[in-house]
Amino acid sequence: MGKNNSTLDINALGETSLQERLSLVWKLSLPGILAQISEIAMQYIDAAMVGSLGAAASASIGLVASSTWLMGGLIQGSAAGFYVQIAHSIGARDEKKARKILHNGYAITGLVSLVLCLIGVILSRYLPIWLGGSQDIVSDASAYFLCYALFIPARMLFFYSAGSLQCTGNMKVPGIVSALMCGLDVLFNALLIFPSRYIGKVYVIGAGMGVAGAALGTALAFVCAGIMLAIAVNVKSSALKYRKEEEKKLDPAVLHEAVQIGLPMALEQSAMSGAQVFSTSIVAPLGTAAIAANSFAVTAEALCYMPGYGIQSASTAIVGQAVGAKQNDLARSFAWLTTAMGMIIMSVTGIAMYFLCPYVFMFLTPVEEVRKLGIQVLRIELHAEPFFGASIVAAGALRGAGDTLVPGLMNLVSIWGVRIVMAEILAPKMGLKGVWIAMLCELIFRGTIFLVRLYRKRWV
Repeated sequence: MGKNNSTLDINALGETSLQERLSLVWKLSLPGILAQISEIAMQYIDAAMVGSLGAAASASIGLVASSTWLMGGLIQGSAAGFYVQIAHSIGARDEKKARKILHNGYAITGLVSLVLCLIGVILSRYLPIWLGGSQDIVSDASAYFLCYALFIPARMLFFYSAGSLQCTGNMKVPGIVSALMCGLDVLFNALLIFPSRYIGKVYVIGAGMGVAGAALGTALAFVCAGIMLAIAVNVKSSALKYRKEEEKKLDPAVLHEAVQIGLPMALEQSAMSGAQVFSTSIVAPLGTAAIAANSFAVTAEALCYMPGYGIQSASTAIVGQAVGAKQNDLARSFAWLTTAMGMIIMSVTGIAMYFLCPYVFMFLTPVEEVRKLGIQVLRIELHAEPFFGASIVAAGALRGAGDTLVPGLMNLVSIWGVRIVMAEILAPKMGLKGVWIAMLCELIFRGTIFLVRLYRKRWV
């Protein structure tokens, strides 16, 4: 596997010690964690820049945030249907098949992204109204979602290319590109959100687009990063780079497997994000301050779970290659190891955020009312971080094994049956705090059932 530009040789891991396995997981996770830090930094930067425009501007983004998560879930599900197969092929030492899967994936995910783009553009005008947004935020919310929708193909290119590289064991390049994307996001946002102005004695040019500028700045950063990763996959990766002589036709078997893996995940993400949309409609009547506080609290909490998603990427790659190499015991071992690591690290980040969140909210917004409410609700949910970590990393391990249907159903039961029901009951009585108490209970329940799924061994 050395010629893969990969740090992972699954066939050499059977006799390794626990310390060596921990070292490998950390080595593979670290670039993913750094990539997540970059992505979360982008969210913080966007939130802080828009937050300086006032609570209404922040609320306009918060109103449609769950809808962008819905689109993001469809993107991730479509991409995973192919890159999980790439991990299996790499584990089976069949790089030619991996490349065929890669090219099939680019064609199909590109088509899916164009369809999602069209749907998003059509819905952008009406969505904020359907979500119950007040008149002072509807226009900005619509403009933000329209800009997001127009650049969905760029996001698909980024996530599919990154996932494909990661499933060869190459975590470094996606991490570096994500860091560069963060820097580009800062630059584009600074130019697009604010009008031309003097900073000290320096005259800075700006487009003055406000909320729409935040969406466009992030979108342009994704365009640049997606192109860089596509080049890394198709030109630089020794395992996946383009070979002119190889057949590029669509393979029905690959598409069938992609549907089996990706469709349950896409439907799961859609339903979960739909629940987030429904949750937003529960929060919207609570007022602009509650919408803004909810949005900022979600952004702040992202700093806690970003290590979990970094470890999840490593877990998907290792378990996927182990399953491809038909080493099921090794797959189970690494699934538990990565899940335990995710729980421990997210416990630490949750404790840290509990004490640091007042300073985080000072960075995110100048509005005191929003700060106080955001801190209160975030501290409620932070008690569930170990269980949230279990659900994140275990889901990645199961995905690597191609087990997406049952975990998808588990997620649906959890978020719709626990979080939404409880939020509907508690919000009228307790306001935004009730919504976040519902989130606390649901994350504990979700983490528990994912641990039970790993224990029963039916997934591999």
